[in-house]
Amino acid sequence: MTDHPISIRKHPARVILRIGGRVIADTREALALHEAALPVVLYIPREDVNMSLLERSSHSTHCPYKGDANYYSLLASGVRLDNVAWTYEKPFALVAQIEGHLSFYPDRVEQMIEEPLSGSPISRLSTPVVR
Repeated sequence: MTDHPISIRKHPARVILRIGGRVIADTREALALHEAALPVVLYIPREDVNMSLLERSSHSTHCPYKGDANYYSLLASGVRLDNVAWTYEKPFALVAQIEGHLSFYPDRVEQMIEEPLSGSPISRLSTPVVR
């Protein structure tokens, strides 16, 4: 797939996501997916996401490079955000590493904090980054 390169690397920072004033995810194990000329997408291990605040939606999409995506809506603190996160439950072999991970739309997250892990250089981030 040289016309549409995809690479996945361990993200060199702790990632904390907040929505509706609540921590939705906190991980030191995020994966950074680099896809062609698109912005980097962070995938967070399911075990580091507060899944009790998410509800599976009926929405789904298909990516010719990653497979079928299923979506989750957030229900927390009186806030409902439809299809705020997605996951590839059976991703194509090229991106098998993202199985068991979720990604959140950055513009739907109230706050995203990225803190460098000890000894891990982060060239695209300052310390810490709050979005």
